[in-house]
Amino acid sequence: MVTSNNFDKLRELNQKAESGGGEQRARRQHEQGKLLARERLDILLDGGSFVEMDRLRTHGCADFGMDQQKVLGDAVVTGYGAIDGRLVYVYSQDFTVFGGSLSGVVADKICKVMDLALKNGAPIIGINDSGGARIQEGVMSLAGYGEIFQRNVMASGVLPQISAIMGPCAGGAVYSPAITDFIFMVKTNSYMFITGPDVIKTVTHEEVTKEELGGAETHSAKSGVSHFTANTEKDCLLMIRELMSFLPSNNQEDPPFRPTDDDPLRRDRRLRDLVPDNPNRPYDMKELIAAVVDESYFYEAQPEYAPNVLVGFARLGGRSVGIVANQPANLAGCLDINASVKAARFIRFCDCFNIPVVTFVDVPGFLPGTAQEYDGIIRHGAKLLYAYAEATVPKVTIVTRKAYGGGYIVMSSKHLRGDVNLAYPTGEIAVMGPEGAINIVFREALQKAENPAKAHDEMVEHYRRTFANPFKAAESGYIDAVIYPEDTRPTLIRSLEMLKNKREQNPPKKHGNIPL
Repeated sequence: MVTSNNFDKLRELNQKAESGGGEQRARRQHEQGKLLARERLDILLDGGSFVEMDRLRTHGCADFGMDQQKVLGDAVVTGYGAIDGRLVYVYSQDFTVFGGSLSGVVADKICKVMDLALKNGAPIIGINDSGGARIQEGVMSLAGYGEIFQRNVMASGVLPQISAIMGPCAGGAVYSPAITDFIFMVKTNSYMFITGPDVIKTVTHEEVTKEELGGAETHSAKSGVSHFTANTEKDCLLMIRELMSFLPSNNQEDPPFRPTDDDPLRRDRRLRDLVPDNPNRPYDMKELIAAVVDESYFYEAQPEYAPNVLVGFARLGGRSVGIVANQPANLAGCLDINASVKAARFIRFCDCFNIPVVTFVDVPGFLPGTAQEYDGIIRHGAKLLYAYAEATVPKVTIVTRKAYGGGYIVMSSKHLRGDVNLAYPTGEIAVMGPEGAINIVFREALQKAENPAKAHDEMVEHYRRTFANPFKAAESGYIDAVIYPEDTRPTLIRSLEMLKNKREQNPPKKHGNIPL
């Protein structure tokens, strides 16, 4: 009879745990357009794969009457499951329980699955929906954040770490997502900020809404904190599933292979006409990428932030690749501070997780101006250089048009250990463009010319024929081959196939000192 009572008790406890903060709070969550913690996991994970852990844990706080307010599982649902049959560890904060606030027990639960993820080499996905630290627990709550941050750092570069922001994420809570590899936000319901609008108004007298301060649009376009933005929570969770299809489970594995019916030898004649004859005319690099990759599918990250450089994932011959490309349709493809940091971080992620990097180059150089210099373009641009030079994954580069000066060097040139460096016949590889170059090289001749305008045009054409082409670089071995644009896809796939067993190691060290 005792056993039967225990079965009944277990059934009752499970029902209580699953009800979270109760029906009224659950209804309020739905009215705000937000899903419940377990509903989110049902969408994220393969059907029936979720195994919950610590569902019966409760907080141990007795102050401020908290001993009378205990909810089974506290304010987070933790466990493991599968995405496309592959193991992942997850936690989903429950806003219906104490506003999703972090207690010592909530931190313990999160840390437990993070520790298991590290032991078993599987990704960590965190769904954030929390009012922040639980004030009633004081330093216990703060200690919990510190424990999570420490594990984020230890897992960095070892396991893919993904954060979904599906409600408020404020104060110290923002730093765990900030350390993870990719952040997803949802329009209208996601907020991230160090201090909220009320505190800002008190301290600086600025008036700002939550959305303006830390909404999805702000962090996707202005700050660059967020990498992906979704219209709804369901869309967000499905986007995470899609991202995971490009990534390995850990840094010891290769990314998953996805068979494709897209012919690896497919040639696209349209590419020959994509790059304009006029070197000053823009074109959309996304069209080139789409014409080359499997099924024309490019999973772009941070599309609204620093749009003068493109980063994202695609497949070539069924294998995952990271794409980095200058975008001539924005700022002429110049590298500025934001673009340099955006690309550097992405390259370092790919290098951590054995994802080859394919680089499309059309860069006139670094963006000039006092604002860039004062804000540290030297230091930030060096991050991009550092990321490419440090990376040991296969690196294949194609110069489609301009590759001038420092821009040529930092964009995965042969000098930064590029494995295969290619160029179109339209490639222009030189110290600088013809206009700037002749004003330096032929300054005196221009001054003495009877017809300066005619002499200028002749010298520009002479410089373009002599230097602003890929053939000089090919003669020096800095370009391995000049290819027809329509051959881009088969050439890339062959190059990556040749490089699939590449082994390269950097000198032994504790870690490098990237110019942060």
